[in-house]
Amino acid sequence: MRDLDCVSFLQWALPQLGFRWPGFRKVRRQVCRRIARRLHELELADLEAYRRHLASHPTEWSHLDGLCRVTISRFCRDRGVFQALGKKVLPALAERARAVGESRVRVWSAGCGAGEEIYSVALVWHQTVPEVESGLELELVGTDIDDHQLERARRATYPESCLRELPPEWLDESFTQEPSGEWRLDVDWRRGVRFDHQDIRTQSPSGLFHLILCRNLAFTYFAEEVQRQVLSRLVTRLAPSGALVIGSHESLPAGEWGLVAWDDAPSVVSKISD
Repeated sequence: MRDLDCVSFLQWALPQLGFRWPGFRKVRRQVCRRIARRLHELELADLEAYRRHLASHPTEWSHLDGLCRVTISRFCRDRGVFQALGKKVLPALAERARAVGESRVRVWSAGCGAGEEIYSVALVWHQTVPEVESGLELELVGTDIDDHQLERARRATYPESCLRELPPEWLDESFTQEPSGEWRLDVDWRRGVRFDHQDIRTQSPSGLFHLILCRNLAFTYFAEEVQRQVLSRLVTRLAPSGALVIGSHESLPAGEWGLVAWDDAPSVVSKISD
């Protein structure tokens, strides 16, 4: 499959799935490889034949939607964001929770993939807000639409390439190397974490969260109207004065969302208290 042909196909198909082409430009090869395998499975000659197949088999659109999931992640991706979470955001959220008599801080990773992000938050929390001092428990919820990724998250075992941005001492303290060469996050660091199958475009976990991470997903790949729907859902689930983290190269859709930038914390906004 020629790159030019795949680009033309994606520019046609993505808007019909609620995605935006610019978000896929740099990662299109991952998606194009999957589409090429799908053509082989269906014994279709080319992308024109696949277009005809989509027209005559509407359920195939759901399969194509799955082929467009981008699975690129690692621990502490964009290290500056996690440094800000450790130095400023998480301690402040813990202090606010204590001030109103709450017993836990709740965190939601929307589009959690294989769990690298939510476990990174757990590691940062335990390094910067020790439970014995804060008197708070940490509850973490990761949601994703990809069952294979969720199973990887529950296993908490990763290749070394996923860990390259972790401080070396964190790796030594928190992971055990398996005979396969991969690294398993020790069980002590997985307490309070759960993973649920959900589609962020239509679902969200119940309750309010002090911290929500929605990075390198909705505001990169989704069409603007879908972004607005997702952001509305995120704001609804965000506790007053809670923090929302987006990708370092992302921006929120224009509008009045009741959010303000968090001082000296890149990619973090805070919900204005009522």
